[in-house]
Amino acid sequence: MAVEVVVSEGVAATAAAEVVAPEAKEVSGEAADEAVTLAAVVSKNASFREESNFLDDLKDGERKALAELRAKVEEAIVEGKLFDDAKKKAAADETAAGEKKDSEKKAAAAEEAAGENKDADEKKEEGRVTEKKEEEPVTEEKKEEELGEEQQPKKEEAGEGEKAVAAEEKPAAEVTPPVVVDKDIALWGVPLLPSKGDDATDVVLLKFLRARDFKAGAAFDMLRKTLLWRRDWKGFAATDDVDVAEELPAELADACYLDGADREGHPVCYNAPGVFADDAVYKKALGTEEGKARFLRWRVRAMESHVAKLDFKPGGVASLLQVTDLKNSPGPAKKDLRVAMKQVLELFQDNYPELVARNILINVPFWYYAFSTLLYPFMTQRTKSKFVIARPSKVTETLLKYISIEAIPVKYGGLKRDDDTEFSSEDSEVTELIVKASSTETIEIEATEGDTTLTWDLTVLGWEVNYKEEFVPSDEGSYTVIVRKGKKMGSSEAAVRNSFRAGEPGKVVLTVENLTLRKKKVLFRHKARSACAKKC
Repeated sequence: MAVEVVVSEGVAATAAAEVVAPEAKEVSGEAADEAVTLAAVVSKNASFREESNFLDDLKDGERKALAELRAKVEEAIVEGKLFDDAKKKAAADETAAGEKKDSEKKAAAAEEAAGENKDADEKKEEGRVTEKKEEEPVTEEKKEEELGEEQQPKKEEAGEGEKAVAAEEKPAAEVTPPVVVDKDIALWGVPLLPSKGDDATDVVLLKFLRARDFKAGAAFDMLRKTLLWRRDWKGFAATDDVDVAEELPAELADACYLDGADREGHPVCYNAPGVFADDAVYKKALGTEEGKARFLRWRVRAMESHVAKLDFKPGGVASLLQVTDLKNSPGPAKKDLRVAMKQVLELFQDNYPELVARNILINVPFWYYAFSTLLYPFMTQRTKSKFVIARPSKVTETLLKYISIEAIPVKYGGLKRDDDTEFSSEDSEVTELIVKASSTETIEIEATEGDTTLTWDLTVLGWEVNYKEEFVPSDEGSYTVIVRKGKKMGSSEAAVRNSFRAGEPGKVVLTVENLTLRKKKVLFRHKARSACAKKC
């Protein structure tokens, strides 16, 4: 179930990887053989399309469920019953059961006492009757008359006892506190009271409905529990002015961060559990109970900051694209990390439904394929359609299906660099070139005048090619300058960025030689800046 939760509820796939890691060694040989098939199926999975949040696009049953959930939320908020949580109900039921049990005990004790008194009275009466028989004979009428006179006060005493017991059982009048109605209750900045007429309200409610298969009752219960958690969880309220992130290792900043957007505008969240392979980072972050609590607060707050980037209006971008890099991910020996990630997993699955449009796992080790094979048959089609896996050699190619090459970080084969001053969105047009199997292609970047600086970015999907750079002057009498010596580029190479200052007119020639039997895709961009342009 861990894998399904991560995919369907938007929790970092890191959690699934860490939680299931210990069991990986127990995967059977048959499962390992099937893993290749799973890898082929899942890595090509691109069938999921995020559902529309426009009411007109919903099916009849979905619209009916939304209307029912809206009515439940409206009633609960207006009547001040939204926070009548299950714990309070359980406590009330337990108290009522205890009171009933005490009442039954008192009634049983009173009944037993009354029975004992009755037996004693009967025996006493029998003794009196015997004595009277010995003294003098009496008629039946006189006997009944005497018995009636003696039993009457006893009945009155019994009646008074029952009244006393009833008085003890009667509970004291309870003082009902006034109902507090908060019509401004909101979630992720979106008002939840439907009658306020905010379009974003339905978008948020639809997320809870989709997480519960459009069962309005279950969705309402999930929403209510989420609001209770947000109200009561201490991690949202800092106890001092120190930022939680400042107390954690600086390296942890690379464990979870937003960087750019995908082709559909979803903010991209990158997760890299490999930072925990460093023992110093691991101990500082999770070595103590205080550290674990701090880590959990940091991770939830990071999620909150990511959700704050979303637009919950119909037609807006209301979910994230999540990329989890399992390269160098620590194994099962990091027990505290598994426990912490499991906590994150549970919190996210319960309180952040349908906030991830797709989960992409990259640099996935083989054991993950093998383990996932055991769970794959039990996943829903919705879950399968959100799950994408990429082997190390397919990272850039896989990410490129969802993210433009300009927005993919350079460490994953893209062209995006931090604080890039060379290329901007206005001048970063990328050109694509196909190099056929066993062939060579060249790219020429012109310098039409002297004292011109040429700059370029280039990457080859999957690389495994020979690559070189040289400057060829326009003057045939000048010498060719080698800018970069020819080198075989492996599959894990990052994108190349280089520049050359041409002292005379000419061109930089980039050569890509494909020696494999498969075609290669080259992506590049370039710019030229003359000395005159710099001065101007």
